[in-house]
Amino acid sequence: MAAYDLEEQEKIDDLKAWWQQYGNTITVGIVLACIVIGSVQGWRWWAGRRAADASVLYQAVSDGVRKSDPAKVKDAMAQLTDKFAGTAYAPRAALLYAKLLFDAGDKAGAKAQLSWVIEHAGEDELKAIARYRLAETLLDDKQYDEALRTLDAKRPASFNGLYADLRGDALTVAGHAAEARVAYEEALAALDPKSPYRAYVQVKLDAVGGPTAPPAASGPAAQAPAVPAAPAPATVAKP
Repeated sequence: MAAYDLEEQEKIDDLKAWWQQYGNTITVGIVLACIVIGSVQGWRWWAGRRAADASVLYQAVSDGVRKSDPAKVKDAMAQLTDKFAGTAYAPRAALLYAKLLFDAGDKAGAKAQLSWVIEHAGEDELKAIARYRLAETLLDDKQYDEALRTLDAKRPASFNGLYADLRGDALTVAGHAAEARVAYEEALAALDPKSPYRAYVQVKLDAVGGPTAPPAASGPAAQAPAVPAAPAPATVAKP
């Protein structure tokens, strides 16, 4: 029994010596791990809370737009752009607000909202939508050169057809029929072969003189690229 106790005591002494050598390091590691875990959980809670608050404001903007209530939309929009500019809700709300302002005749306000989306949106698709609508607004204001410069910006390939079509419109009203024909042909080449919008573009192409050259013979492999779907809005995480 004494030999057993001596052996156990040696193990205890070894453990104490090991702890004296490494105990502080282990303790610090455990504390740091707890801090990291707590920080991650805290950040998730904070991000979820911000998303939830932004969602409420976005709904207020949506309701105000549906009811054509600019005052309600303006207040909610100001909070979104001031406190929640980095969320997915702010640029979407700005697009809705821009439409409301344009319909109310406030083109300057609409341009400001669309420019804000272009500058702050984190999704290329939203930037592309904002640029397209900004170009439409500039075109409506007869700012043809500025509209064309806006349409020259880089965008996802799925927008090429719409951009080329609107470029054709700008060139047509600016008196550049030959360039407009090229733009409309580019639009037809980029649009989905099954898109009903192609017929509308074809009418505009015919109005400025028709195709610039006879269409090439089509074979089994002659197909236009399909238009990919836009991504769904981000979901809100709960704390």
